[in-house]
Amino acid sequence: MSKRLSKSLLFVVALLFVVAAIPALAGPVPSKTAANQSIESRDADLTVVRDIAANEQVSAVLTANGFTQEQVNQRLAQMSPQDVHQLAQNLEQLQPAGLTRQEWIWIGIGALAALILVVALAD
Repeated sequence: MSKRLSKSLLFVVALLFVVAAIPALAGPVPSKTAANQSIESRDADLTVVRDIAANEQVSAVLTANGFTQEQVNQRLAQMSPQDVHQLAQNLEQLQPAGLTRQEWIWIGIGALAALILVVALAD
């Protein structure tokens, strides 16, 4: 009887780990700025975005994907003021392609919990 209770408890704990391993990636998205954004504000936003694009690591990735600095500047110039502002305000939220270290940790915890569950149910 206690062995069965032990297996049930282990199952519940493993299930909790699996559920907790699902990362919550959703978050609030700010709305676009007003259409009457000032030229100075647009210039400031463009400066922020261009500074990031000129960063050594970002520039290397852009070059590896076939973009020159001139092409990046041309595309930025074609963006609407609202889009440039939104990009400048949310640069720190952008993630590179692939999973982050935290997401890999959650995947590892989930895999470990699944392994424990399989081993517990195999007995």
